[in-house]
Amino acid sequence: MRLRDQIIQQALALPPEDRKFVADLLAGSLPGGEFPTGEIADAWSKEIDRWIAAYNQGETTAVDFDTALDNVRQVLEAHRASKATDQKDFDASSDFLIG
Repeated sequence: MRLRDQIIQQALALPPEDRKFVADLLAGSLPGGEFPTGEIADAWSKEIDRWIAAYNQGETTAVDFDTALDNVRQVLEAHRASKATDQKDFDASSDFLIG
């Protein structure tokens, strides 16, 4: 029997609480989707809880995905346009340096 099969067999024989502990450790060891530190994960968890509470208390509303995506695109377009304007202003103001 291969080592990984033995490990799985032993893990499956553990009580449910221990299996959950092992599963959480294994999931946390996989790349992607994890936060770099526990502090960051905790901060995001608290922020998400705050958003949910605000929504549940009627302090904020939700929008559908397409509307949210359109809003993000508009903000990004405006941001890029302002950066382009800032760069043109910088280029014009620095002309005296090169000639």
